[in-house]
Amino acid sequence: MRISLWVGVVVIAGLFGWGAWQRRWIADDGLIVLRTVRNLLAGNGPVFNAGERVEANTSTAWTYLVTLGAWIGGPLRLEYVVLALALVLSVLGVALVMLGTGRLYAPSLRGRRALLLPAGALVYIAIPPARDFATSGLESGLVLAYLGLLWWMMVCWSQALRAHPDQQRGQQNITGSVFEASLAFVAGLSVLMRPELALLGGGLLVMMLVAARGWRRRTLILVAGGLLPVGYQIFRMGYYGLLVPGTAVAKDASGSKWAQGFIYLTNFNHPYLLWVPAVLLVLLGMVLLATRTRPWWVRRQVPRGYGWLPRTIQSPPAIVIFMVASGFLQAVYWVRQGGDFMHGRVLLAPVFCMLAPVAVIPVVLPDGTKFTRETGYLLAAATSVLWAAVVGWSVWAANSPGLGADATRVTYSGIVDERRFYSQATGHAHPLTAADYLDYPRMRAVLTAINNTPDGALLLPSGNYDVWDVVPALPPPAGLTPSERRALTTPHTVFFTNLGMVSMNTGLNVRVIDQIGLANPMAMHTRRLTDGRIGHDKNLFPDWAVAEGPFLKEHPYVPPYLDEDWITEAGVALTCPDTDAMLNSVRAEMGPRRFLSNLTHAYEFTKYRIDRVPLYEINRCGLQPPPTKVPPYTGMPATGP
Repeated sequence: MRISLWVGVVVIAGLFGWGAWQRRWIADDGLIVLRTVRNLLAGNGPVFNAGERVEANTSTAWTYLVTLGAWIGGPLRLEYVVLALALVLSVLGVALVMLGTGRLYAPSLRGRRALLLPAGALVYIAIPPARDFATSGLESGLVLAYLGLLWWMMVCWSQALRAHPDQQRGQQNITGSVFEASLAFVAGLSVLMRPELALLGGGLLVMMLVAARGWRRRTLILVAGGLLPVGYQIFRMGYYGLLVPGTAVAKDASGSKWAQGFIYLTNFNHPYLLWVPAVLLVLLGMVLLATRTRPWWVRRQVPRGYGWLPRTIQSPPAIVIFMVASGFLQAVYWVRQGGDFMHGRVLLAPVFCMLAPVAVIPVVLPDGTKFTRETGYLLAAATSVLWAAVVGWSVWAANSPGLGADATRVTYSGIVDERRFYSQATGHAHPLTAADYLDYPRMRAVLTAINNTPDGALLLPSGNYDVWDVVPALPPPAGLTPSERRALTTPHTVFFTNLGMVSMNTGLNVRVIDQIGLANPMAMHTRRLTDGRIGHDKNLFPDWAVAEGPFLKEHPYVPPYLDEDWITEAGVALTCPDTDAMLNSVRAEMGPRRFLSNLTHAYEFTKYRIDRVPLYEINRCGLQPPPTKVPPYTGMPATGP
């Protein structure tokens, strides 16, 4: 049994690692993380743009893990550090979940001849997006490793009450306290992996508190599980002035788009017929459940002093139900949220959780009888046939064409196969480095535009992919010496959606902002568009960027598609006291008073929203509209002299 488990782990880990390497890449969003890492290493703090405290990364743990890897890696390119970390952690996650499930079944199979064969783990690695996001530069690999480790520890915890009944109570208490503190610490990390994983980690902490004996054990669990996440939450509120990562505000993570969510779910299921392995694995689970005898966790005696509820919660069935339910609820959350614009990405972790209890399945070898509840030819045959069907589906799905012709086109759904999209757009089969993304439309042109405007400028994407529209910086006063003139040079600002590739191909002195709010505090606090593309459903007009910066604000210095009146109105709207307070929370110099002020007002800043139309924002704030150059439309024909 143990040999078959380890053989399965090696085979599945090898297949997953090989498959992920064949599809290796780093997404534009993965490069966004590296911009924050560069600023951390440069001493500018955990920010996307120096001097502006915006948390542009959802996974706090991933940001700091990559920073540590970059610091250790020294001269290695950041992209290669991320590639290695993501790939190793992804493979480790699959191995750990299989080992955890093997441990789950081991006590029930003791004394019987059985094989532990990969099932749920095989299903997961067969899904093409699972191999796509095993690298990608995003936190997906870290999340897999975290879920695998947490599952293995949960299984150990569920078996602890019954595993060593003969162990002396003192030794059992010491060992149990250390392990429970470790498990609580890992559970507490959930919110730092990704915010929605708090459902899993927080739920487990509640289970541990209910099952714990005495206030000392409960205090230990609370301190171990809450110290780091609570400490970071205080830091986030004081430093960034928000209750959640900036990405959660930018995407309005508490909002709902059920219709789009079901489109996303269908988009994920349809190419691979995911309902097929779901049915097969449910049938396998029913066979295993129906053929078991009185479970070992019922037969083994629980130490005295444990009531019905604690011993029920700290049991293998409870953690199996909890893991499956938490994965299901995560999936429901993402469907409610509207899913994502990347094919399959946000549903991978929920699927991984729901597959964990059947990551491997036991096949009990026949004992010579035709049928018994525990062994027999019919039982072995039924289990083997179902397992063979899972293997057959996995081979088919692993070679699926996926989204087919729609993979790289942004259709009505707004969902694309992100890896194939960037491979096609850059001309690189494996776009890994920022340099590879220079072959993406507009990227080389932005470097040319920056070099051609040494006095600084605002760069806006033009309809021509080889050109950027340039809004010049305000000229410095006359009579300055050359050194004084250089000191007054305005930094460049680039206003573009693809933050990662721009920010990693430019210096840290270039401010890179977007219209959807991942790195732009103004866009972040606009309202979500009802019919916008999922993940991109905020859209701040570039007029705000002109009004906000030290740039010329009149034609012919601004592109013809910008309205001078809108720019003027945006400048007035920026004087709104509430907006000014929100911007000061991220731009004013950080000190004890600013930290305490942000901490106090974090809830207000998180909920604060502005109107993206400048005149409407002026009216919302009760400000006086400026005079306009173009008379307002009244419906009446203009009268001449």
